[in-house]
Amino acid sequence: MKEAKEMNIGVIGTGNMGTIIIESLIEGSVLSPSQLYITNRTLEKAEKIKQYYPEIKVLNNVKSVAQSTDILFICVKPLQIEPLLNTLKTDLTDEQLLVSITSPITVSQLESAVPSKVARVIPSITNRALSGATLFTFGDRCDERDKVKLKGLFENISTPIMIDEPITRIASDLSSCGPAFMSFLLEKMINAAVSVTEISKEQAIALTTEMMIGFGKLLEKDFYTLETLKQKVHVKGGVTGVGLKVLEDHTEGIFEKVFAETQNKFKEDHAVVDVQFSQEVSE
Repeated sequence: MKEAKEMNIGVIGTGNMGTIIIESLIEGSVLSPSQLYITNRTLEKAEKIKQYYPEIKVLNNVKSVAQSTDILFICVKPLQIEPLLNTLKTDLTDEQLLVSITSPITVSQLESAVPSKVARVIPSITNRALSGATLFTFGDRCDERDKVKLKGLFENISTPIMIDEPITRIASDLSSCGPAFMSFLLEKMINAAVSVTEISKEQAIALTTEMMIGFGKLLEKDFYTLETLKQKVHVKGGVTGVGLKVLEDHTEGIFEKVFAETQNKFKEDHAVVDVQFSQEVSE
């Protein structure tokens, strides 16, 4: 495969995650906008991105994007992928690398639908800050050079982490859904602070935001682990201990329930996708 600065990259689907991939790769100086070929079912969404990066090439159909690129990112909803791959399979070559960002579809299912090399990369909204993890699973057709090239695209905007199929959902829950889960809990903490004290919501948001930024930096710089950080703040007989006791009493089992529900939804989505791909194979 070519060096990153020589490759053309395609993105089909410019919703939230497709846009994050585009913006992060450009702003992380991984690619120049002129290397990107993008399209979307609603073309106006792709055109909005071009307003910020005029050199990006917006094409009006998916086949043109597939024919123009070395690596093609598929950033559409799970039920749209099989019909899309069926449309693209005659336009892809065995030298191209097709990358799905959708967790319910396995790399083996992708390989069954197209002649190209395939991989799955699950991004996170944290990649927009050139941080966080991206989760990688490679198909059997990928050799070591393919793996190095694809991971190389994401090393400047994230920490690439290899995962096996059985942990796809829980890894994605922690890495990709985690920011939403944490945002929910932080909003609860802010709203409670405003409700039971005289602090303004603006002050509570500002303090919580700064706390989270500092919290992340403590972990990033390896000053503390989660456990040692808690121990450092928790002085015996102090205020923190009183608060932790309430949390221990009232949050027991909460994330077990969260992950049980996400696993159930994943199984439902995977079952529907299985039907789509099995029908395609039988035809």
